[in-house]
Amino acid sequence: MSRQFSRDLGRGLEVAAAWLLALLWISPLLYAFWSAFHPAEYATHFELGAPLTLENFETAWSQAPFARYFLNTVLLVTLVLIAQFVLCTLAAFAFARFEFWGRNFAFALVLVQLMIMPEVLIVENYTTMSHLGLVDTILSIGLPYMASAFGIFLLRQTFKTIPKELDDAARVEGCSMMQILLKVYVPLARPTYLAYGLVSVSYHWNNFLWPLIITNSVTTRPLTVGLAIFGAPESGVDWSIITAATLLAVAPLLVAFLLFQRQFVQSFMHAGIK
Repeated sequence: MSRQFSRDLGRGLEVAAAWLLALLWISPLLYAFWSAFHPAEYATHFELGAPLTLENFETAWSQAPFARYFLNTVLLVTLVLIAQFVLCTLAAFAFARFEFWGRNFAFALVLVQLMIMPEVLIVENYTTMSHLGLVDTILSIGLPYMASAFGIFLLRQTFKTIPKELDDAARVEGCSMMQILLKVYVPLARPTYLAYGLVSVSYHWNNFLWPLIITNSVTTRPLTVGLAIFGAPESGVDWSIITAATLLAVAPLLVAFLLFQRQFVQSFMHAGIK
């Protein structure tokens, strides 16, 4: 009885701790929803009878070029994701299936990149973009991230789990190496592509420091930088309007998660390192 009681108590504590952490994590988002949908005088006064309004969203949308920020962000994440899929697929396939001199050393260098924070390379990246004449362009924001070490590592591990017999069968059918890659490996790695795509899109949608440094104009700023400038103290602090703008920025990711959460979980489960 005492052992069963200890187990039940331990499980109860784990559940309580999980709920507590969940509430702490979601509390800022809940406050943002409350403040954004209520007038400014109710931003810090939680009254159940407080009137609802969409005026904060209208004001935020009219006071800053959020339409342009959205366009810039969509172009950025799309450009980076396509480039990462192409480069990471080719590199991962080479590391997984080709034997060449220095393969292990080259892959070790790729893994070293995982240990280096992108912020460490900001000065060098800015110098490179300046020499290329790409400062204040959308391309300059995404270029340092297009050859992703994480993407190469994740796809390599997935490709290595695919039986080599499928290669032989494809060669018998007369497929070239590129056809084998596109018709055998890429379709079988679809869950991994989905999982990595979700990570990439969410990271670059929320990336802030590098876009802040490399962009100077409205025509290139992504949502995160535009939102930071919009909420700067110099422009006045109205929490209801700022939280409304914040919800505008995170809404696409929230909607995508709510609509495809089952596919999200399944893709990460199937994309585990084996």
